[in-house]
Amino acid sequence: MTVAAALRAAALAAGDRPAVVQGGHVRRYPELVSRARRVAGTLAARGVGAGSTVAIALYNSAAYVETVLAAFELGAQPVNVNYRYQEHELRHVLGHTSAAAFVYDAGLADRAAAATAGLPIALLEVGGADTYEKAAQTGPFAEPAADSPHGIILLTGGTTGTPKGVVWDRDGLLGIIASVFRAHGHDTPRTPEEVAARVRDLRAKGVTPVVLPMSPLMHGTGFFHALRTLMAGGTLCFCASRSLDADEVWRTVQEHRVSEMVIVGDAFGRPLVQALATAEEAGRPYDITSLRRMTSSGVVWSAEVKRALLRRGGDLTLVDNISASEGGPFGVAEARSEADVADARFVLASVARVLDENDRDVEPGSGRVGVLASAGPLPVGYLGDPERTARTWRVVDGVRYAVPGDLASLDADGRLILLGRGDGVVNTGGEKVFPEEVEQALVSHPLVDDAVVVGVPDPRWGQVVAAVVAPADRLDGVSDEELAAHVRDRLAGYKVPRRIVRAAGVPRTPAGKANRAQARRIVTGTPFPIEQGHVTMFNRALGEESTAVPPTFLIAYAQHDPDWPLRPAPGRPWPPGGGGGGGLHAEQEFEYLRPLRPGETLTARRRDGRTWQKTGGRGVLRFTERHIDFHDENGDLVARSTTVTVRVEK
Repeated sequence: MTVAAALRAAALAAGDRPAVVQGGHVRRYPELVSRARRVAGTLAARGVGAGSTVAIALYNSAAYVETVLAAFELGAQPVNVNYRYQEHELRHVLGHTSAAAFVYDAGLADRAAAATAGLPIALLEVGGADTYEKAAQTGPFAEPAADSPHGIILLTGGTTGTPKGVVWDRDGLLGIIASVFRAHGHDTPRTPEEVAARVRDLRAKGVTPVVLPMSPLMHGTGFFHALRTLMAGGTLCFCASRSLDADEVWRTVQEHRVSEMVIVGDAFGRPLVQALATAEEAGRPYDITSLRRMTSSGVVWSAEVKRALLRRGGDLTLVDNISASEGGPFGVAEARSEADVADARFVLASVARVLDENDRDVEPGSGRVGVLASAGPLPVGYLGDPERTARTWRVVDGVRYAVPGDLASLDADGRLILLGRGDGVVNTGGEKVFPEEVEQALVSHPLVDDAVVVGVPDPRWGQVVAAVVAPADRLDGVSDEELAAHVRDRLAGYKVPRRIVRAAGVPRTPAGKANRAQARRIVTGTPFPIEQGHVTMFNRALGEESTAVPPTFLIAYAQHDPDWPLRPAPGRPWPPGGGGGGGLHAEQEFEYLRPLRPGETLTARRRDGRTWQKTGGRGVLRFTERHIDFHDENGDLVARSTTVTVRVEK
């Protein structure tokens, strides 16, 4: 069964139900399918066929959905393209994916024309010249491809910001979107007839989804949820505004009785909660009781925001997912009550494992660090990169797993302790920003000699982009606005630094590599940065959350601190096959003993006489700490795990 055949069967079973609602416009399934077939016919006449790629740079809209369906009808592969990309970014992704067609928003017209100049790419513009609308209304009907093994190419970030394509074939893609049926007790359908039967069953039970994807369809979370909705014969609701209008969101939920919403953590959650509170204070509260499920993936979603939503949501479940473009799920944290929010730790997914350096399972409570692995629906691999594919998708115990490189451990009760990938990527509101490309844009300014870019915490976006630039004396007369505009002319807006600090020189290691830990301290003015996991586990060991002190526990530092040099120690590559300079590179041990009182900041003395301050809780504890550093294939430190042995001294 092809993806097109499955979605066609779902559309037929849905009948005249609304497929896409946006503002005052309603597109029902028969019209949606007809327009998609005409767009497909237009693309086919311009050379698009089975195995071709169709790049899509559109905002959430019916046109986006129709273009995806049109590509599937031809046996072609849709490719998600970020509509914020500048000319050179567009040209790269179109070349990388060998795009045969490019469907784009009119706001990108100039960039699209420049990026495709001289390339044999069929173009359709939505809005403006609106060649798309002509195709959707008057184009020839396409004949569906008889058979196609293809799914999609999902663009995700590379180690330097250069997007790489994750290739999902039809089996992997159908495995993801058929989860809408598995959630209601059905097996994955194998034929179009089974798809239609399951759509009718959902309708009979009154659980056909009405979904509002606030996450852009150009990202995997929003895209997969949209296809799940179409697979179920459900209704997709889109807001008309192209930026977040929280009141429009709640009006849409109220008017169309939305049952599921996809958001981007606190970046969307905080404005949404504020809009609810403002409406309540004005005596015009929104009715959001139709909402049964809100989902976010891969970004900060705070307990404060979750509690505020649950207090207003009726029978609402909040689903915080750990997944990746490369596969998943890896873990989930579900909350149905404020009590659930109190323990916001993730549960390891049923198809996931935490593997140690020997590809064995990390034992709960052992304090050992491993990598997350998932055997859920999986893609074929990276487009044109067999070596990286072999490293990321590994066969363990006869089963193929996605292992993107996220470090984790397991608490004594089996809950996940997330340590992060630590590769320097800035996650700002769900968008990945790679420091190197922003640094390159900054140093192209005639007065900037050097730059180091980092992410710093932000209550709404999780992180924002910040930069240290040099030399300070030459940049005194250059405003932040000028530097930001310089970057914005070259990169997407979300990559522009929100905070810029001038320095005589940027922090670098003796080897000349960017010292991001020190740069972060320069920007924030805070000491040795630590992950929240460190704080949580340290407090737990000191009795803040429990009267029992565990014999060992794990903490993790986000970055290496040059003020605390480590004794080099040879180490084996980790994970196996990592190649390059990756692996266990350094260890150290030291002990300290001191009394702890609530809220008191005390000093630990290292063996070499250096000191380290921490804030304690209570009791008298002896710590023995063993640090293990993990380096990436370039030799850069990506995470430090610390096993701490604790003994209570009466």
